[in-house]
This record gives sequence, structure tokens and C-alpha cells, in this order.
Amino acid sequence: MLTTQQTGDVVKTVVLIISRCCSDQVLRAEPCNEAQVHLLKQLRAREPLQFSTGGSNRPAIWIDAGIHAREWVTHATALWTAKKIASDYGQDPSVTSLLNTMDVYLLVVANPDGYVFTHTQNRMWRKTRSKIPGSNCIGVDPNWNWDAGFGGPGASDNPCSDSYHGPSANSEVEVRSIVEFIKRHGNVKAFLSIHSYSQLLMFPYGYKCTKINHYAELNDVAEAAANALASLYGTRYKVGPICSVIYQASGGSIDWSYDYGIKYSFAFELRDTGRHGFLLPANQIIPTAKETWLALMTILEYVRDHPY
Repeated sequence: MLTTQQTGDVVKTVVLIISRCCSDQVLRAEPCNEAQVHLLKQLRAREPLQFSTGGSNRPAIWIDAGIHAREWVTHATALWTAKKIASDYGQDPSVTSLLNTMDVYLLVVANPDGYVFTHTQNRMWRKTRSKIPGSNCIGVDPNWNWDAGFGGPGASDNPCSDSYHGPSANSEVEVRSIVEFIKRHGNVKAFLSIHSYSQLLMFPYGYKCTKINHYAELNDVAEAAANALASLYGTRYKVGPICSVIYQASGGSIDWSYDYGIKYSFAFELRDTGRHGFLLPANQIIPTAKETWLALMTILEYVRDHPY
């Protein structure tokens, strides 16, 4: 795990990890070369970076990116965020206060096998790379694979579909490893999942269209985060429950986390609204990361200040 107990070492460690993942290419929206892909394939432990100032079982925030392989801007945003957290601790009062109170876990590449495949074979690959019994088709949509309305509306039971939900809930190691981590930790207070594209900030539910008990609070937090994001470049996000903002979608990660008891569960859909889609130009990557940071910190500060 990565900690911020010695900030200088943390920065060096983050830079080392990022350099092994061909960060220059990631931040330019370019494919990694063969040697870099070989190194990337070694980073499959699916362990998140941990930012902590010590202590045991402190309240924690979970952030993941790249659960859909082709959403490259999410990996780049997570890398930028990791460097930002590490470099700002001890310099920025808000980041320092946050890490003096809570731990942050950041999973930069939630779907490593799929991500490698987007660099080597098919840039638009979405799913995992698991073998499906009885089918020649490969992979499961890892965001329809969670035990929250699994197999319901929005997901497909066709193994060849990009929206295939898998043979059973948590069948994918990418999902199972996160579920096991959250349960093992036992004190995660916020669960944030970063996707692209469409410029949305959503909260539960997706698998059903009924309002959650904390609707008003989560909507207010999301609106504040979206306003903070827009303050930098004017990028506007739509806010609301998954089911009303996009469509009914079953088996999603933040529905599972909310039902598990993690009240502050949100999903981002980063830039843009469709002109470039998954092929976001490189000159938009850093601006995307910077504006997303403002939204993330709005949520993280709120979680810090509203313990439960």
C-alpha cells in the first residue's frame, strides 16, 4: 500500500508506478508501446493506492477508475489525482486536513486485462477478458456484474453483447476483488467510480427507479460538486439518480455500495458529451483532471465533515 507518511517518498513512488504504466502516453491519449504494455501486464494485483497518515481502521474513501477498459480519460484523471494528493499533502490545507482524518484508496486501473487489450488489439474494448463457459465470446461488462439487481433491466444475458452481465453476480475478479476489499476494510464511507463519457454526476439507484432514503442529501452534494467542477472551465454536468439521468441499469457498482451501507456513493461520467466520446483529444485530458479534482474534493470534504 502507498501512504503519505513521508510525502517525498510518496511522490517518488507514485511517479514510479505511473511511469511503469506509460503515463506520458496515457496523458496524451496514445497507445503504450510493446515494452510498456509488458510492464503494464505485471500491474494486475488490483490493489489500490492508499493515501494515509497512519492509524488503523480509519474512515476511508474509495475511488476507482477505468472499470470500462476503453475509457482512457478516467485512467489519466486517476493518475493525475494520485500525483495531486501526494504532492498537496502538507501544502494544501484541505488535502492535509482530509488525510489527517481519513484514508483515501484509489484504484487507477480497475480492469487491467481489458485496458491492456485496448492498447494491443482493440481500442474500443469495454469488457473484461474472462472466458465465458459455453460461448466463444469473451468478457463481461464489469459494471453490470455487481450484486445489486443483478440480471435486471439494462444488462444483457448475451455473452457477445458489450453489456453482458456475466454468468453470476461477482463472477469477475475485477468486481470480486473490490467487494472483498470493501468488506474486509469495514469502514469505507464513500464510494466513487469514475467513468466516461457524457458529463454526468450520478447517485443510486440504477437498478430500480425509486428514490433512495438519502436522495435530498446526495443530490445536494452532487449539485455542489458539479458547480465546483463548472467553476474552472464552465463544463456543465447533469446531476441525479442513474435511473432518471440515463436509464434503468442493473448490477452497477454504486448501487451495490449504497445497499451495502456506504451512503456517499457516486458515479462520474467525465468529458465530453459525444463529439469525441471515448477518443477524447489529448489537449482535454489535463483540463478534465483539474476540473474533476474540484468535484472530488467537494465530495471528500463533505464526507469528512459529515461522519456517520
